[in-house]
Amino acid sequence: MNFDYSDKSIALQEKLKDFLETYVHPIEKEVELFHQNPENSWKRWPGMEALKQKAKNAGLWNVFLPSAYGELSPGLSNLEYAPLAEIMGRIIWSSEIFNCSPPDTGNMEVLAKYGNPDQQDKWLKPLLNGEIRSAFLMTEPDVASSDATNIETSIISDGNDYVINGRKWWSSGAMDPNCKIAIVMGKTNFDAPRHVQQSMVLVPMDTPGLKIERALSVFGYTDSPEGHAEIILDNVRVPKSNLLLGEGRGFEIAQGRLGPGRIHHCMRLIGMAQRSLEIMSKRTVQRKPFGRTLDTFSSIRQDIALSACEIEQTRLLVLSAADKMDKVGNKEAKDLIAMIKIVTPQMALRVIDRAIQILGGKGVGSDTPLAHFYAAARTLRLADGPDEVHMSQLGKSTINKYVKK
Repeated sequence: MNFDYSDKSIALQEKLKDFLETYVHPIEKEVELFHQNPENSWKRWPGMEALKQKAKNAGLWNVFLPSAYGELSPGLSNLEYAPLAEIMGRIIWSSEIFNCSPPDTGNMEVLAKYGNPDQQDKWLKPLLNGEIRSAFLMTEPDVASSDATNIETSIISDGNDYVINGRKWWSSGAMDPNCKIAIVMGKTNFDAPRHVQQSMVLVPMDTPGLKIERALSVFGYTDSPEGHAEIILDNVRVPKSNLLLGEGRGFEIAQGRLGPGRIHHCMRLIGMAQRSLEIMSKRTVQRKPFGRTLDTFSSIRQDIALSACEIEQTRLLVLSAADKMDKVGNKEAKDLIAMIKIVTPQMALRVIDRAIQILGGKGVGSDTPLAHFYAAARTLRLADGPDEVHMSQLGKSTINKYVKK
């Protein structure tokens, strides 16, 4: 395996680092304080659009798309994009500046791969241009949504329309004032075989019957402005032309959507862990308990050494998954994708926890990003499938490799 990055990726990495250093790090605290102010709930930081235009001008726009889409994407492979996602992960909210923020990335990939020309013209183009944002509605409060075949939202044919009824939650992106379209997963045929009951349909956020019941917080963080919402779908009517790909193909779309997204999530987590390592390393020479700086204590050195090892191990595993996805596709890379989804959030949590411990009281407050990093990493042991599901599937696949049937 050769994980040397292409010249294109290396050039974009340097450009991205320079951009963050020049434009983002100086206003990082300003943006966070803006969103921590309750008066600004679900409002967008006023300088975001100007930053996004700078990113466009710099050629740092839509770099997540694994294949070129006209002039709106540089057409990077998963392996080429992975280090860029890591760099963005160092600042939780920075991905949006480059139009690389979930759930938009996954939704754009769905529309690019499965949408028809009319759907792409109406929704994909404004998403690629950063003119609107989107939401993804799959998880439900009343069923175990870790098994997507359990979802109960109904998408029932009625003449030229579909009528949708159900309740969704943890609908990422739905609170953003610029969120204009949702991809909704539900069942068009409850009697079909288990994995072909589901379909996905495009639902504009202003459709009558779609009601945001409440915003949901994660360990006290609202993740404003995009947030997470609980949504009621009450006789929501959309034309059949809003269906993606075809009836009964929702599960197929979901599997195609989540593969690249898991690479993105894992590399952003590695960015959080890497920044946490840097923060705790710098702290060790600044604090002097018991007459000596922290860096002279063996236990502190061990924590930092172990963190460095675990970050690099996980980074290489994620790059291996990205490389295999590029070469043989998501389906053939599914075991590696499961591995990174199991390993990466747990690694990030361990590293962030060590950083918090070394920083002491400062680590649990809002003066550093560590507490928010911890909340985000813990959430990703659930998002895109809980650890237990990935371990069950990976365990079954591994056993089948060594057991003759």
